[in-house]
Amino acid sequence: MTLLLLIFAYLLGAVPTGVILARAFSNVDPRIQGSKNIGATNIYRTAGKKLGIITLLGDILKGLIPVVIARGTLDSHFWIGAVALAAFLGHLYPVYLQFKGGKGIATGLGAYLALAPLEAFLSFLVFAAVVYKWRYISLGSLTATAAFPLLLALLNPHYIYIPFAALIAAFIFYRHRENIERLLAGRENKFGAKKSAAS
Repeated sequence: MTLLLLIFAYLLGAVPTGVILARAFSNVDPRIQGSKNIGATNIYRTAGKKLGIITLLGDILKGLIPVVIARGTLDSHFWIGAVALAAFLGHLYPVYLQFKGGKGIATGLGAYLALAPLEAFLSFLVFAAVVYKWRYISLGSLTATAAFPLLLALLNPHYIYIPFAALIAAFIFYRHRENIERLLAGRENKFGAKKSAAS
């Protein structure tokens, strides 16, 4: 049962929600347009607000659903954490797209919501506060990602989740390395701002 759940989590996480929606309802291929990322932010910017929001919800569900099932069927918190990681890695390295996926924020959030709802909600508040203050989606995502393992350590009795959260955070920071470079150089796009001609 555990192995089947891990495979299911990976395959569901690997479903390229943004690519499917963009190609079905627009002329956009997010893999070659905008930031070339398949996640909700790039869909929002290249294919429109509605498709961006639906992509966000779909990517969240990819992480949420398998972990909810795992929590209802598995007794081991280690394997529940492993299911969360499998769904997340599916989004990053989807078999359907030759293992070239997204950055994992929304799918990670979905897994977190099922794994530790309070800590995930507090991390989302961190994200919202940072984006409201500085208007950088990437900065908000990175700050919330870093906050989640710390919140687990402070508030959650299941310490076995912390290594999984830390590993997910490491992958997210690695996938955002170009964003980090642009943030440090002051060239990152702000949410809601029009791109300059140069960018």
